[in-house]
Amino acid sequence: MTHPLVLKTALGKHDHVKPLKDGRVRSNRVELVFEDFEPLPKAFRTMVRGGDLDVSEMAIVTHLLAHHYGKPITGLAIPLWSRLPHTNLVCPATSPIEGPRDLAGTRVGVRAYAQTSGVWVRGFLQHEYGVDLDGITWVTMEDAHLGEYQDPANTERNRSEMALRPLMLSGALAAIMGERDVDPAGIRTVIPDAEATAEAWIARTGIVPINHTVTVKTALLEEYPWLAGELMEMFEEARHLAVADGAAPPPAYGLEANRDSLQLAFAYSAEQGITPRTYDARELYPAI
Repeated sequence: MTHPLVLKTALGKHDHVKPLKDGRVRSNRVELVFEDFEPLPKAFRTMVRGGDLDVSEMAIVTHLLAHHYGKPITGLAIPLWSRLPHTNLVCPATSPIEGPRDLAGTRVGVRAYAQTSGVWVRGFLQHEYGVDLDGITWVTMEDAHLGEYQDPANTERNRSEMALRPLMLSGALAAIMGERDVDPAGIRTVIPDAEATAEAWIARTGIVPINHTVTVKTALLEEYPWLAGELMEMFEEARHLAVADGAAPPPAYGLEANRDSLQLAFAYSAEQGITPRTYDARELYPAI
């Protein structure tokens, strides 16, 4: 009897992966053994720094940097999590800021400069609102998941013990972005009518801004050429079961369905100095 390939796996708490975790989706070839990380980005750091994971959810800009620095991981274009970037840039409710252009000359906080949410937000500020990104000081709380990466000159590391939101509410920052769960108390979005504006942009462009996909150790994909397809089928089955149970459907899976979103994020990353050139999504994600 052939034993299944056991893969140490880290995924977020998404409805569309629950059938993988609760055992409703099974494979004769693959057994996913789940490792818990709290918060989830600790898994990203573990994966890109060669830790003991075989499969991991991954922020797409972290995966981009991992590819740039030659880390032995490969992406699967399975969008596990996304959000509306317009809604993630917030300021105090009493702030004099009336819109994105008022951020010129201010200090804006983000967990890390290479955080995917920050890349999306800055891309929209530049391209939709004409904001000069170099005219803002980006205050970061920590380094990137890739130790080789160095933040650009227009960043500053927070050296206090205060977190992002307290810094903003104290007046040290004009706005912040990148909070996973945005508590609406005492704040508002910098972009007026942010949710409607984001939905209108998606409707106009056909692009859903993706934050997280899946990564696999490249050596495993090379040793088991069937593995990528098997994982894709397992995630697809889980997605189908979750949606049938009433979960909100995530974007369609596969490179072609998500290439425009990935490509735009990679273009923004190059413009913002995260990578020296715009990588083609096909370099990072095999077509399955």
